[in-house]
Amino acid sequence: MGNFRELVVYVRAVELADVLHREIASWPSFERWTTGIQLVRAADSIGANIAEASGRGNARDQRRLLLVARGSAYETEHWLSRAEARRMNLGSITNEPAWELSRMLNGLIRSLDVSTTFQGARLRPED
Repeated sequence: MGNFRELVVYVRAVELADVLHREIASWPSFERWTTGIQLVRAADSIGANIAEASGRGNARDQRRLLLVARGSAYETEHWLSRAEARRMNLGSITNEPAWELSRMLNGLIRSLDVSTTFQGARLRPED
């Protein structure tokens, strides 16, 4: 999987989390401690799970953690839509970055699946 810091999906996840953190810090207390904290935690979890996946030694653990990261991207989308529905100030932030992260994670998971399948096929004895 390589160094997580070099993965575009990781860089974008961290950027989204940082932008959300800055924006949410300016929210009134009630909004910040209800919807805001959930949104920041979900967004931070995306990058954290990608980083942890890259440190795992086998594809099965990497895949599991990338699935958790994708789940956190979906959760981030959920909290963004709740914040929008509740008319909380999101500045120029939309669901688009979280949706894009989900797509990128899907591709990374698929590439890991293909790599694992290919490696498994190479390890089988020839007939």
